[in-house]
Amino acid sequence: MVSDESPGGADRDQVGLLEGMATTRAIRRFRPDPIPDADLATILWHASRAPSGSNRQSFRFLVLRDGERAGQARSLLGEAFRAEWARKQGEDGYLTGSGADPGSRKGRMAATMQQFVDGFEDIPVVVLATNVRERAPHVTDGASVYPACQNLLLAARALGYGGVITMWHELVAAPLRACLGIPDEVMLAATIALGRPQGHHGPVRRRPLAELVYEDAWEQPAPWAVDPDGTRFTGAAPDRLRR
Repeated sequence: MVSDESPGGADRDQVGLLEGMATTRAIRRFRPDPIPDADLATILWHASRAPSGSNRQSFRFLVLRDGERAGQARSLLGEAFRAEWARKQGEDGYLTGSGADPGSRKGRMAATMQQFVDGFEDIPVVVLATNVRERAPHVTDGASVYPACQNLLLAARALGYGGVITMWHELVAAPLRACLGIPDEVMLAATIALGRPQGHHGPVRRRPLAELVYEDAWEQPAPWAVDPDGTRFTGAAPDRLRR
């Protein structure tokens, strides 16, 4: 149930919580439709409900749309994303074998990624997720920002939007900080692209639960960790479980 404090959107929630968790895909192809201010506020309000270390709410979201500095930042990010994808294409075999076959799953992923990076500057909304540190960088810093990022994606899903989290901003972290006035002590945690999907959400493929959950000791099976009937598995799963 959505709290009465929620800033609108409850009557437009298109999916239940568990369904949203099971069907929220990484969306990299977007329609050009802008995200209205009210929807953006609803998405970020729900993101801000996430837990954080000592409940300090040290995460901050910097929204990049059509402002002058936002445009400059988008250009920096677009250049970085294209450069990183070009590197990844070669290193991860997207230019050979099944990656070179446009009809294969890997080939379709390559085409989606190319469209994503080529049109990065035109994505309706780009959000920089950050964390304001009160001490030297620490292994626990991510725990205060990444739950809010997941809340953001689930809230976007509920309103019919989609998004994807990336880390490729690291290639231009210094000029990005200078462009946007982000202090050095602020952690650049993620870049999140948001918009109306060109495709659609749906059941995601993941490894079998038995490969991911242990009980009592490392790699000891948890007999109760069983996937629901009809679950489809990622290609990374053993051959006997691929569907």
